[in-house]
This record gives sequence, C-alpha cells and structure tokens, in this order.
Amino acid sequence: MYRAVIFDVDGTLVDSNDAHAQAWVEALSERGRHVEFARVRPLIGMGGDKLLPKVTGLSVDSPEGEAVSKRRGEIFLQRFVPRLRPTRGARELLQWLHDDHLKLYVATSAKKEELDPLLRVAGADQFMEATTSSDDADRSKPDPDIVAAALNETGRAKHEAIMIGDTPYDVEAALRAGINIIALRSGGWQDRDLKGALAVYDDPADLLNHYELSPFRRPAPARSA
Repeated sequence: MYRAVIFDVDGTLVDSNDAHAQAWVEALSERGRHVEFARVRPLIGMGGDKLLPKVTGLSVDSPEGEAVSKRRGEIFLQRFVPRLRPTRGARELLQWLHDDHLKLYVATSAKKEELDPLLRVAGADQFMEATTSSDDADRSKPDPDIVAAALNETGRAKHEAIMIGDTPYDVEAALRAGINIIALRSGGWQDRDLKGALAVYDDPADLLNHYELSPFRRPAPARSA
C-alpha cells in the first residue's frame, strides 16, 4: 500500500503550462530571439537548464542564458501567476489523500521562488510535508534527481511511494527513480505520450472520481530496487 504521494505542480495541480511557455517566448523575444510558442510548449515540464539549449543552443549558465532565465521568471511571476487557476479538483484530491492518511510531497522542475506562489494557487501549501524543486537537484526532469530527492524526504521505500504528474518528463523521471506514477492529461499530453504510467486520468477530479478503482486501491506493482 502506498504511504506517500509525490506531486508535480505545473499542469498537475495548477493550469500553468501554457503560461510557462509564453513566459519563455516573451523573455527570448526581449533578447531578439524569436521562438514560436509551438516549439516551446512541448518542452514544458523539463527544467529550464534543458529547455533553453533545445530552443536556442544557449547554455543556462552562459551570461545570456542566465539573463533569459531570470527574465522568464520575472515575467512568469509578475504577468501570469496572478491569473493562474488550479486544475479541476486539485484541492479536493489533496484533501482526500490527506484524509486517507497519505503523506504528500512535491517534486517539481520549477524554481523555489515560483513554487511557493504556485502551491498557494492550488491551495496545496497546507498539505505538503516537504517540497523539492530544481534548486535541490543537480539535474532537472526527465533526469530522476528531483524525484529521488523527494523520495528521500518521504523516508519511505520505493514501493511505498507513488508520483502524480502530467508530462512524459514526469513519467520518465519517476520510473528512473524507481517509483510508480499516475499521469494526468491536464498538462496537455495524450495517453500515448504518457506510456509507462500505471493509469491515466483527465485531471485530479477524474482521479478522485475513480479513486476506488485507482492504483491507490490496487496492489502496488513491484519495481526493481
């Protein structure tokens, strides 16, 4: 039986993936680099240290890369966060899991300064035992470092923890960390993109509506140590 749930945030608890992509587009445009939204959007969910080189060839550690990354964060916090909304049923699912005696944690590629306001948008801050962000790991998703750091925070064995996320990068990171994952379509991905997840639901509300038939009520498949 699962004892701990590790949540992604963007696209999972908060409807923010489009906002992240637009913030990148605007930050790059201010530097004279015009990148289409459609090119950035499928990369949301991986860390900025991986996204930026893919769309521009810039290292996030270069002077220009650092400037773009900083500006993207400013744009996201100032222009977009005040307008963000939770995904459907996000707070209700958190309350249900909490009442079902599960401990809740966060593993996100977001920066720490973005994570706290995002959790407040979802009403999630009061439920989380601990959070891990890109500041707590050397490598961002789809590398498993952030998920592994969150798992360490739980103090549980791998088979006692499960992740909930919305992107292929969440699925890959969880599986590489050795834990199971439930995927949500609320981040904009289709089922074929989320292959490897134990189950796929529309959003937190859909998972909650099917909770008694979900992996939370089925024996957890064993994963290799």
